[in-house]
Amino acid sequence: FTGCAFGSAAIWQYEALKARVQGYLEGARADWMDKIRPQKRGDLRKQVNRWWSSLTEGQRTVTGIIAANAFVFCLWRLPAMRRIMFTYFTSDPSSRALCSPMLLSTFSHFSLFHMAANMYVLWSFSTSIVSLLGCEQFIAMYLSAGVISTFVSYVAKMATGRFEPSLGA
Repeated sequence: FTGCAFGSAAIWQYEALKARVQGYLEGARADWMDKIRPQKRGDLRKQVNRWWSSLTEGQRTVTGIIAANAFVFCLWRLPAMRRIMFTYFTSDPSSRALCSPMLLSTFSHFSLFHMAANMYVLWSFSTSIVSLLGCEQFIAMYLSAGVISTFVSYVAKMATGRFEPSLGA
């Protein structure tokens, strides 16, 4: 999984760089069009765009991860989703589904405090790590760390004979 994650991240990074260069060239061409075409109205949209533009690349990357974690957290609160959540979003070596929970449990938090603490730490170091690795490699590292930590959890549970489901990376 880790090799595929980092290989995909390298391809993604190349494509992002290529798109950035093309966007720069198209932006230079489109500047004169902005003077001719009237601008769209809407304060909320402008405020959201201003806020998004003020974030660092690392914070923008982590915002997506935080949104995914918050979405999964909300799914835990829906009684109709409990069975699916326990099957695919908890890691348990005695479960029928072993591989997908290794990745999906990374986004799973049952306690609001647990999620808030993890997301705060992720947010706090995101700028420096993403500037060092790039957002693509950071996401590959985040997903790989989740899968590897779940695998270590499986090994520890097998060694101790305790087969309870667990959450989180």
